[in-house]
Amino acid sequence: MKEKVTPTQRALNVWAVILIVWAFYRSYLKMPLWFDEFIAKPLVFVLPVFYYVVKVDKQSIVNYFFFKLKTKEIVSDFIYSLGVGLVFLLSSFGASYVRTGRFTLLGKIPPAPDFFMIILLALATGITEEILSRGFVLRKLYEESKNVLSSTFFSSLLFFFLHVPILFTNVKITGNMLLVFMATDMLLSMVNGLIFLQRKSLVVPILIHTFYNIVISLTFI
Repeated sequence: MKEKVTPTQRALNVWAVILIVWAFYRSYLKMPLWFDEFIAKPLVFVLPVFYYVVKVDKQSIVNYFFFKLKTKEIVSDFIYSLGVGLVFLLSSFGASYVRTGRFTLLGKIPPAPDFFMIILLALATGITEEILSRGFVLRKLYEESKNVLSSTFFSSLLFFFLHVPILFTNVKITGNMLLVFMATDMLLSMVNGLIFLQRKSLVVPILIHTFYNIVISLTFI
């Protein structure tokens, strides 16, 4: 007799297909960063998840991913995220020191147009990766296990594996910096997972992820 496939198993199957497609894309197609973040990731990360939520779970996108649309809630989420983002800013000073031997981050602010593009790219990354990793994978794991720590840890491992094609195909990330990024990716994922489950809001993880990516981008200028 065939065992029934659980919603979590189906969700993980979707995640596995996404990982395979993304690994192939990163390995064989060398596209500009803007294409990766604005086109490739929405198509590979988000579209299958939205299709699954609407067609399989038969739920609304806004409600499923806890997108809060009230101004008061958005402001509260932004302030909360900014506070956590400052922690990552401090950690970036350490990463900058490992990379260059001195603290250089604040001396590397780019011109306004370039800085604006960094913000847009960071936000796009935060949206696509958090929808997949927290809004979909973590939520499915938690709904089945009801265990905050185990579901957060396992989803963080999956988040890390999702970044393996990125980390190991980026020529700028080598040696000690590779280890730093591997550790901070896990830390970011654990923090965002716990916050997502506690606050029932995907906006906060998206903003934290955005602040983190901005800091990382400035580190590599």
